[in-house]
Amino acid sequence: MTTRRNVAATVAKFAEATNYALISIDSEGKIEFVNPSGCALFGYERDEMMGHPITIIIPERMRGSHMMGFARAAAGAAPNLGGKTVEVFALRKDGSEFPIEITLSVWRDRKGFSAGAIIKDISERRDRESRLLRLASQDDLTGLHNRHQFMQILDDSLQNGEGAAVILIDLDGFKDVNDSHGHAVGDALLQAVGVRLPYLLEPTAAIARLGGDEFAVFLPGMADPLALQKEAAKILDAFRRPFNLGGLVLDLASSIGIAISPHHGRDSSELVASADFALYRAKNAGGRCSRLFDHTMRGEANAHRTTRDELRTALREGQLAMYYQPQINLPTKEVIGFEALIRWHHPVKGLLTPGAFLPSLEQSALALEIGWWTLDQACAQISRLNRSGSTFRIGVNLFPSQFRALNLRDKVEAAISKHAIRACDLELEITEEVALSSDDRSLQTLCEIREMGVGIAFDDFGTGFASLSSLQRYPITKLKIDRSFVCNIQSSKSDAAIARALISLSRDLGVETIAEGVETDEQEEMLQSLSCPLAQGFRYGRPMAENELRSYLESRAIEPLKRNFL
Repeated sequence: MTTRRNVAATVAKFAEATNYALISIDSEGKIEFVNPSGCALFGYERDEMMGHPITIIIPERMRGSHMMGFARAAAGAAPNLGGKTVEVFALRKDGSEFPIEITLSVWRDRKGFSAGAIIKDISERRDRESRLLRLASQDDLTGLHNRHQFMQILDDSLQNGEGAAVILIDLDGFKDVNDSHGHAVGDALLQAVGVRLPYLLEPTAAIARLGGDEFAVFLPGMADPLALQKEAAKILDAFRRPFNLGGLVLDLASSIGIAISPHHGRDSSELVASADFALYRAKNAGGRCSRLFDHTMRGEANAHRTTRDELRTALREGQLAMYYQPQINLPTKEVIGFEALIRWHHPVKGLLTPGAFLPSLEQSALALEIGWWTLDQACAQISRLNRSGSTFRIGVNLFPSQFRALNLRDKVEAAISKHAIRACDLELEITEEVALSSDDRSLQTLCEIREMGVGIAFDDFGTGFASLSSLQRYPITKLKIDRSFVCNIQSSKSDAAIARALISLSRDLGVETIAEGVETDEQEEMLQSLSCPLAQGFRYGRPMAENELRSYLESRAIEPLKRNFL
């Protein structure tokens, strides 16, 4: 008897101390025992539970089925849930429901039928599982669908074979935001995009962030190219409006690729890949535009990607090199500088000029990497020439992505400092088309670089849509007359008139003029008659490797001109 009392006392102490809620009910369904954890779990005092029906902790909608099961067990039927652990909802005193894990037991003693339960609150576990489920289908930064869920939606929707469309959206300039303002601002910008997109589109549209700064839209039932172009125009227009992030105003643009099912793809992977090819074409066109997929894009895009992969290897393994074409003073025939031109020593195809591989670089991250490399190489060459006692200016071409990069000024300043050269010995060449398609921020950066003393050249001037007012707006120091106006300058009155006008205008503005593509005596004589001060072309030397520069200068037997630059 003493042992039994000791066991009972131990069990009572355990029931008082355990974190699990323990409840037992009698044959009438009234609570005859509840431990402190049970009271705390349901929000009652002990006397508010003892003797009260068990239904006070059962949600009303579930009471009928619970009590029917209890009645069957009390009548002698084997309980369906006896000894099993199940998950159900319970009710607190304040009326709130919450999930519990409950293990039921039934027994009979001298008082008759009784039932007991061990109960555990599983709210945290349910929340964690819910979060994991959301993570499996939702982008955790924007709350939009993630790639996995988006592809699943596509697969489910495309099974019926009806027309539908995918729009891929890539943010132009997002990397610059991350580089200039940090990843926290970049994340906030992505979240703002995630808010703006749903307001632009129909409720039936499925919107996802596929990763990085790439978003996707699925438009079920839409296969009309004209209607899709209108949707794309709506998105492009919306991205032209600045994003205000806590007082920080950011200008952003977007590029868009569109693909239509079933014409451009019958499953999710093929359709998204087609939209990606179209997106590549849009970015290659300078961005801020949309393109609809056509089947020629696939082969072209694959070729570009293969070239980019090979270029990454080329940069890593030293296959790229800078060649230098001389620029001369026409009246004196003295060498006054060089233009730095990139070449690729391809292991199979031999020496490649830029036209063979630069189109594959445009709008890719690799363009920036190679662009900064060319800038560094040009500055290093200036330093080596200076150490030999010569003074030359070397011009290096900027990629469009470099010109639009927020850190361009810092990169230029760092290269000058690294190689300890004078800023006036470096010249940056940009095409008028690239300059005119850029914003005020890029213009400000160019002005700051010019204030450092670096020269600014407009390359291929006259071949695009530049107005004469751009010569005043941009801080240029040199105007390069395109070779297309030089080729027939001695026989074409219009070419000669254009060259004459540009030379005269540049002189009045205090800007140097250099004629490109000079190859013959006749072209040189005509340019001299027009008072063109500088020239560049095969007549004075082809682009040459570094080890050829010294012998070239010696062969001309002319002391390099030391001069003050603008």
